[in-house]
Amino acid sequence: MFGTVGGVGWRNPPIPWSTFERQLSDAPGPPVGADGGDSPAWSRHRHAYQAPALTRPTATTAYAELHCHSNFSFLDGASHPEELVEEAVRLGLEALALTDHDGFYGVVRFAEAARAVGLPTVFGAEVTLGLTRRRPPGQADPVGEHLLILARGPEGYARLSRTLAEAHLRGGKKGLPRTDLAALSEQHGGAWQVLTGCRKGAVAAALVAEGPAAAARQLARL
Repeated sequence: MFGTVGGVGWRNPPIPWSTFERQLSDAPGPPVGADGGDSPAWSRHRHAYQAPALTRPTATTAYAELHCHSNFSFLDGASHPEELVEEAVRLGLEALALTDHDGFYGVVRFAEAARAVGLPTVFGAEVTLGLTRRRPPGQADPVGEHLLILARGPEGYARLSRTLAEAHLRGGKKGLPRTDLAALSEQHGGAWQVLTGCRKGAVAAALVAEGPAAAARQLARL
């Protein structure tokens, strides 16, 4: 069987994807002094993480930070995932969750760094609900109602990853994921942990605006 899509045949000679992509883009190789960062302007491949010399404090309080954004959450987080891991070790945290907005963008870098320094991890995301428009350029405060979701193991990660992908596809354009509580309630499968600590969450917003009774109603809704 033969066929073409956009002029590309189904039976082409074997070629590595990296070579194929380079030929299509006609991109030069990385410049001299490339630092191995994620930017295509510097390197096609990120160097393996090298952990710095870190010292854990001898006296610590049992605590895990479960709501943390990296610089992949534009204008909300400021640090690379590796830097967050290193600071967690310096502070003596027992574990750290990475919960960027509507995606798992930094989890690979996060997991690699955490494994290198022996820090337990949690993967999650701060999911935007009922989003009707993209965030205006330069606006630091993300729009919409937020729900902080943590994955309970591989199944929770897979379910949340699929949910996030479907939300972005439903939005039809970058920066406009679309989902709601009804959709999430069908997708969790008991494999997620939901937190209410985000100030953009329904419980916190109701508490500030209307008081404890309103917050209780939102908690019951969740």
